[in-house]
Amino acid sequence: MLQVALSQVRMHARRFIAVGLAVMLAVGFLTATLTVNATTTASLKASLGESYSAADLVLTPKPAAEDAITQQTLEAAAQMEQVDEAYGQLQAYTGFQSGMESGNAMLTNVAPEALQTSDLVTGQLPGHPGEVTVDKGTADEYGLAVGDQLTLMTGGAGSGGAAAAGEGAAGEGAAGEGGAGEGAAGEGAAGEGGAGEGAAGEGAAGEGGAGEGAAGEGAAGEGGAGEGAASGQGASAKDDAGAQLTVSGITEPPSNPRAAAQPQFQATTEQVRDIGGAMLESIQLSLAQGTDPQAAAQAVEGELGDQPVVVRTASEQVVADVATLTGGSDQLTIILLAFAIIAVLVSGLVIANTFSVLLAQRTRELALLRCVGAGRAQIRRSVLMEAFIVALVSSALGVLLAVGVMFGLVSWAQSLPASGFATLAVPPSAVITGMVVGILMTLAAALAPARSATAVAPLAALRPADDLSVANKRGKVRLGIGLFLLVSGSVLLVAGAIWSHLLIAVPGGALAFLGFLLCSTLFVPKVVSAFGRLAAPLGVPGKLAAVNSVRNPSRTSTTAAALLIGVTLVTMMMTGAETAKYTFDDKLDERYPVDMSISGPSTNGALDSNLAISAERVDGVAEAVFLPVAGTIKDGAVAEGEDTGISAGGAVGGPKQAQLPGEPVYAIDPADAPDVLNDEDIEVTDSSIIMPSGTTKETVTVVGENGKVSLDVVASDTDNLTPLVSPAVLEKLGGPDSGGMPQIWLSVESGMNSGGLMDLRSEVADVVGVDDFQVSGAVVERAMFTQIIDVLLLVVTALLGVAVLIALIGVANTLSLSVLERTRESSLLRALGLTRGQLRMMLAVEAVLIAGVAALIGIGLGTAFGWLGAQSALGLFATVTPQLPWLQVAGVLAVAIAAGLLASVVPARRAARLSPVEGLAME
Repeated sequence: MLQVALSQVRMHARRFIAVGLAVMLAVGFLTATLTVNATTTASLKASLGESYSAADLVLTPKPAAEDAITQQTLEAAAQMEQVDEAYGQLQAYTGFQSGMESGNAMLTNVAPEALQTSDLVTGQLPGHPGEVTVDKGTADEYGLAVGDQLTLMTGGAGSGGAAAAGEGAAGEGAAGEGGAGEGAAGEGAAGEGGAGEGAAGEGAAGEGGAGEGAAGEGAAGEGGAGEGAASGQGASAKDDAGAQLTVSGITEPPSNPRAAAQPQFQATTEQVRDIGGAMLESIQLSLAQGTDPQAAAQAVEGELGDQPVVVRTASEQVVADVATLTGGSDQLTIILLAFAIIAVLVSGLVIANTFSVLLAQRTRELALLRCVGAGRAQIRRSVLMEAFIVALVSSALGVLLAVGVMFGLVSWAQSLPASGFATLAVPPSAVITGMVVGILMTLAAALAPARSATAVAPLAALRPADDLSVANKRGKVRLGIGLFLLVSGSVLLVAGAIWSHLLIAVPGGALAFLGFLLCSTLFVPKVVSAFGRLAAPLGVPGKLAAVNSVRNPSRTSTTAAALLIGVTLVTMMMTGAETAKYTFDDKLDERYPVDMSISGPSTNGALDSNLAISAERVDGVAEAVFLPVAGTIKDGAVAEGEDTGISAGGAVGGPKQAQLPGEPVYAIDPADAPDVLNDEDIEVTDSSIIMPSGTTKETVTVVGENGKVSLDVVASDTDNLTPLVSPAVLEKLGGPDSGGMPQIWLSVESGMNSGGLMDLRSEVADVVGVDDFQVSGAVVERAMFTQIIDVLLLVVTALLGVAVLIALIGVANTLSLSVLERTRESSLLRALGLTRGQLRMMLAVEAVLIAGVAALIGIGLGTAFGWLGAQSALGLFATVTPQLPWLQVAGVLAVAIAAGLLASVVPARRAARLSPVEGLAME
């Protein structure tokens, strides 16, 4: 029977093209998914391992250790006979200034030549204190070149950050942000802002510098440090602004993702220690030639004894870093595997349908083989051998396709400046898994048709088999199982939506969908037949197409089911995403009182009305209002344990917490309030204070520089509303007695998309002189949510497109085999007067009926699943209002119909080219 199988594949190779394409796409998708995981890991190893590429051993702190690596550990490791060179990597966060621009950077010390991994673009590495290298990205951004001056903030603090304390605990009485309190003493006494060794003196205090009488080596306020006694605010022995360094070289940007997000500076070890706040992050060791790294690691561990360090080889350290960065799991691979399974499932349906048609065409041939002595088992083995040969070749092509696509993507990534570390990795497990799944999937899909082909006696095989229906046993069993799954799954799905429990809804939806597919054989042909009446106005071709589309109900339903799966899932994601966006919009309007708010100081100083005017001039901003601080809350506005949604410091939309005494209150003109507030019902008066929803007290006392005032509480419908009063209250209070920063609130013109809103946020931030994160509000959050949802939807739709493509291949294959099956019938119709154009129209209408009905059913199912899924996922924290993206759904339907038409082109052309005489002469 092997010869029979080989001859069938050789003689009828074109009939197996659809099976081969379906298998190739599914295997390619699966193999690519597994290769993505390995490639990501290999790329991370190349990226994270960049800093260890010259080292043999790496010492890092133990995860649970309270103490950092010490200089003594470095010296002990360096003195071992196996060690040729040792490098203790110091790291310090520091602020820097270049001209009028400033930022924060990571400062590290230069490694010895044997352990140096930095690549210079120009210049040289620092060889003396006072020199620094800058990565190329930072140099381009700030316009730096070799020889330029750069100011680094001393004290180990970033711009505006807190400096690290020196060695030693503070003495009794040490206190105060930025310095020491009265009587502070001891080595390294420190408040926040850190003092150096030996800070002492009565009254040493004050944020930003040492108080009067401060003395000792390195006494400093926040942001200032240095050797030598100093006095006055922000004093430093080097410079009031910090340490002046000269750029000695420009280095290539780091490929390490942990380091690539911020500027990277390098200086000498002495310079890094002099800046302050540096800590030993790791120790890298270069071993003497011929030393075994594993044996050396054990020797180092024995030498260091109970030191809180972990000793690993460089490769082991890279693996540990990758595990830390990924959390030990790969969510992307899991998500992609889910879509690969969908593609495999759809491929199985196409394969099963194709083999059913092929074997139906060979009924007489198989019956003849039975009559001349072939047993049922031999026939089945012959059919399965055909499936195996096709699967083997197609799976191999699928693996090659996956590797080719991944090679192209990695090559493209390597050409980009920021991802030159991309590394292609094709693990043997991915190849083997793809081949095995492809072969087993094809054999499993072909098994049922093979069994059906040999289930009847040779003479009975010459008669057509009964289709599935409620009138025969197979139909009744299938209908019973399908109805059970459909009903039980629907109950779980609805229950999950009612209880807003996604873990109940997801399996329920899967069971309901499976049950629907099992029942589809019994009703899809009838639906296609009903829609076929719409083709009657097309004349004879339309009527013939309606009849032919349901001539073989089993084939029609299986073909439609393959397409139905893809359309259902695509529509479900579109509907769910649209419903989620609408729900988020409503929730954001409840949470945020305004479209945009700007808080905190700007580079131009405190926010003021002039900056509000500048912000209002930006295209896209409708109104901008300046809100000065009127005062602060004297007493809490809610009972203990309750939550108003006010954030600390009065920032709009910050983390929720109960409003406490000292929270700022802002003044807004009653005429300006409707222009910027989302809640149009808010009315600001001189005797009331507008509070967020959930406020329980009827009156609130507000304290200002001139006194206090008691105001009636008016609760708004917004959760995170900052307390508001009128300008008359501000005038009475005289402004805040302490705390709080003014804000600017803006309303945005309607109709802007998410990309435009994010650009507007950046433009407003630039005009006002603040960072992007200081601009928040409803439209900012809405834009971020919309961008995330749109990207996810695009990715999911593209992934599901593989399944839809495979299904459309099935539609084309069904038509092709149907044309072969009806060759004599088509020729007879031609002989009776049917033109070639009418024959092509008949096949086109037939394809459109199958694809259109499958798309309509899939859209209906996907819409229901999307709504119920959104309710189960979001119902706990928001009111879900079902939404339907009409244009996108219409696009899905149009694509399905157009694809059906396209699928009919090749079969129709083949049928039309055959002359009536040749067709009637064929068996």
